[in-house]
Amino acid sequence: MAHIVIIGAGTGGLPLAYEMRAEFGRQHRVTVINAHSTFSFVPSNPWVGVGWRKREDISFEIAPRLARKDIHFIHDTVTEIAATENRLSLQSGKTVNYDYLVIATGPKLAFEEVPGLGPDGGHTQSICVTHHAEQAYAAYEEFCRNPGPVIVGAAPFASCFGPAYEHAFIMDKDMRSRRIRDRVPMTYVTSEPYIGHLGLGGVGDSKGLMESELRNRHINWITNARITKVEAGKMFVDELNPQGEIQKQHELPFAYSMILPAFKGVDPVAAVEGLCNPRGFVIVDKHQRSPKYPNIFSIGVCIAIPPVEATPVPTGAPKTGFMIESMGTAVVRNLKAELEGRPEKAEATWNAVCFADMGDTGAAFVALPQIPPRNVNWFRKGKWVHLAKIAFEKYFMRKMKSGVAEPFYERLAMGLIGVNRIKNKPLVDPEEASKV
Repeated sequence: MAHIVIIGAGTGGLPLAYEMRAEFGRQHRVTVINAHSTFSFVPSNPWVGVGWRKREDISFEIAPRLARKDIHFIHDTVTEIAATENRLSLQSGKTVNYDYLVIATGPKLAFEEVPGLGPDGGHTQSICVTHHAEQAYAAYEEFCRNPGPVIVGAAPFASCFGPAYEHAFIMDKDMRSRRIRDRVPMTYVTSEPYIGHLGLGGVGDSKGLMESELRNRHINWITNARITKVEAGKMFVDELNPQGEIQKQHELPFAYSMILPAFKGVDPVAAVEGLCNPRGFVIVDKHQRSPKYPNIFSIGVCIAIPPVEATPVPTGAPKTGFMIESMGTAVVRNLKAELEGRPEKAEATWNAVCFADMGDTGAAFVALPQIPPRNVNWFRKGKWVHLAKIAFEKYFMRKMKSGVAEPFYERLAMGLIGVNRIKNKPLVDPEEASKV
């Protein structure tokens, strides 16, 4: 019996644990270690930031859900990974030995890379984690009592731009509902080379559609923006030209600001010799395995993916939810093959499927694969996306509470639009399709 340990119980680690148990049965021991006792659906944080959702709407206790699947849960923080000894040290002083390790920690939020950035000791808000989104909502309510300029956007080296766009649009809708929008100049400040780049080199006509949406909502923007420092009520931004030279410097006043930070690898992971790149992201091969430590796998935001293209201000490539789940499926299949002595080598499909809410409408895109050139390059906007994101939130929360990693109807629906979790597999199984 092998002992498989998963660090992290977010949108990557929790589905992975369920899928692992479903595939392995009770033959192997599965343990999940997480710093928090609750699971939170991070894609709903832009709604939390304006009070449209509360923590209890998007969170639940992990332990009882995993216990029903015979998955051991440890509520603790990993402080050290002794990779050559197959051992983890925990903040409580305990140690955990493993045969295989899957790192699904998510990122470290690198607020320190811009002086004055962030909610803890800085002057800007964040929606990257739920408790930050709650702080953002408290600041937003105070702001609404005395409105002024708003800045929303993303710092240099940011890689997840969708939530910043969402938060800007959702705030716009909420302020219109409160009848204060006419008193709030808004500016979108981003390290992207153009609006709608998204860290992906654009998807379909994302540039034109997103620019149009910003114009219609009277939101100004600055691209190729390098935020250099933030003071109370003032942000300093260098605007670069395509050659990376400063073409204009801005001092922007604000009464409220939400800026997504750069991501880095979490400290105990980044500290393992030969495991990570210089920014602490786990280096993996096409099978999600560490080249240096063959019994360590990794999935999600914490893995190293090169940027889609060089940009004047550094940007990273996003890891979307479906892409992360496809990594988990690849890990499960490769581990199962190894434990059974088979040579199968599964590869995740790095496909991007995303629903972004805009308050009263929304934008959806499909990029197959995520990194160009693509077989599918599709971007659409409409009220249906707003409704679809609400439905997906309810669906995913139910899926995580019930412990089902990939229901049949999800697999079929994704297959019908050409999206599959694993390479070289039929997009839709003919027998499954015939049952519908």
